[in-house]
Amino acid sequence: MGEGSKKNADKVKEDVLTYDDYAAIDDGNRYELAGGQLELMSPAPLVTHQIVSFEMQKAIALSCESDYLILYAPVDVILSQTEVRQPDLVLIHRKRIEIISKRGIEGAPDLVIEILSPSTLKRDKIDKIKSYAHFGIPEFWIVDPEAGFLEQYVLHENRYELIDIFQNNELVTSPNIPCVSFTMAAIMDKIPPLSD
Repeated sequence: MGEGSKKNADKVKEDVLTYDDYAAIDDGNRYELAGGQLELMSPAPLVTHQIVSFEMQKAIALSCESDYLILYAPVDVILSQTEVRQPDLVLIHRKRIEIISKRGIEGAPDLVIEILSPSTLKRDKIDKIKSYAHFGIPEFWIVDPEAGFLEQYVLHENRYELIDIFQNNELVTSPNIPCVSFTMAAIMDKIPPLSD
């Protein structure tokens, strides 16, 4: 690499990128923007992850579709000019539809759901939980598709508190989204036996 190229590469690493920089990237990869820095998304999720995502979307839609718009990845959640995330599922109350534009969700949704993958574990459980709390998302769920449980976090004084863990036939409910009503067993029972 020549001296000029190295300087340019170093400059890009030091620069704080904005949504416009992020949106202009067209290299075939998926990214998130965290604190003005690009984070490369891992390869496509495992099939189990995708089935859980689809089944959760259907289950939530059964009781919530009239009140909430339910979107699934990839969709940009533009929390600021330097923070753009792509949660697996997002709920926005229809009374707040103004935060949705053609380019994505511009502001804090009512609920974000992340479905764990081995490659996203740290990002979902450490980085995103801090980011989502900082930008005031009232509720955050982490779903473990291998163990079949859902961790429910609610924002309290700018930090998330783990308020419940749902598994098996326990009815998933929400203090913020009263229409939610499903069980993790109903989701997990839809996953067929898959070979490695």
